Amino acid sequence: MKRKKILMVLVCMGLATSALAQPALSPSPTNAKVSISEPSNNAVVATTFTVKFALSGMELAPAGTQKENTGHHHLLVDMATLPELTQPLAVSDHILHFGKGQTETTLTLAPGKHTLQLVLGDYAHVPHNKPLISEKITVNVK
Repeated sequence: MKRKKILMVLVCMGLATSALAQPALSPSPTNAKVSISEPSNNAVVATTFTVKFALSGMELAPAGTQKENTGHHHLLVDMATLPELTQPLAVSDHILHFGKGQTETTLTLAPGKHTLQLVLGDYAHVPHNKPLISEKITVNVK
């Protein structure tokens, strides 16, 4: 009987510790919005083209800057599904980070159809609580 109680206490302590270790998600204002301002959906673009980001209702800040109502852009390229939105966004060929607060980038993609989508991340690259996600657009690279 004592062993069961001790085990129960240890399990509860472990759960409490892991719950406390989980950082709280940064909140986003209800009026905040992120979008791709260029190119437009279904645009025909050259192999190398510019993508412009738009943000309203919040401000841009470099990664690592912990300030309320700020974040930085992450561009998802050719991702069929969204990444985990409660964890830091991974760096990959499909998730491009703009941690200096950039508002545009130049992409070079192979000919064909590609999708682009923005996700705003907080100081730690974690999407906000209500994640700010743009509409997914398609570009046709010629």
